[in-house]
Amino acid sequence: MTEIEQLLTRVAAKARNTRPWGWISLPEPVDTATLSRAEAALGFSLPPLLAELYLRIGDGGFGPEYGLLPLLDHPPAGEPAAVEQYLANRAAGRKDLNWPWPEGVLPISHWGCAMYACVDCRAPEATVLLFEPNADDCDHAWYVDAPSLTGWLHAWVEGTGWYADMHEELELAPWTDFHIRTAPMP
Repeated sequence: MTEIEQLLTRVAAKARNTRPWGWISLPEPVDTATLSRAEAALGFSLPPLLAELYLRIGDGGFGPEYGLLPLLDHPPAGEPAAVEQYLANRAAGRKDLNWPWPEGVLPISHWGCAMYACVDCRAPEATVLLFEPNADDCDHAWYVDAPSLTGWLHAWVEGTGWYADMHEELELAPWTDFHIRTAPMP
């Protein structure tokens, strides 16, 4: 069994046995048609590991804090789906140039207080970013939560993520690609 298969097995086990805040049950996984519709709406592909989470474990409802957002279709009274949130953030960023949303950065989990865990779908390792809009400006709103989605999932499964011990001061590195990824195209 590969390292990724082992990780998916551990994530699936924890997903079956724990519910994030607000989720009563683990939703069924999405099918390949739903994944294709989501990627078409986004205009880019999901990183393979993120796609496997949605295809094999569930359509959101597992993971740290509030759990992963549903991919394409949101529950009637729930959070917007990841695709819907990404498209809304991109549209808002085009209107308010002071708060642009980087292309290819998909919000996957809501932390509360308008903060999101996001996956950089353009990065080969699928870097997980923290968007913290309660900062004074967009230059101080983006941080590297984990260098890879694999590492982020390991931290959740093992209970070692920064959110597991909120008694310590949060010190995440700023995401240095923010300006490159939000620069206007010529």
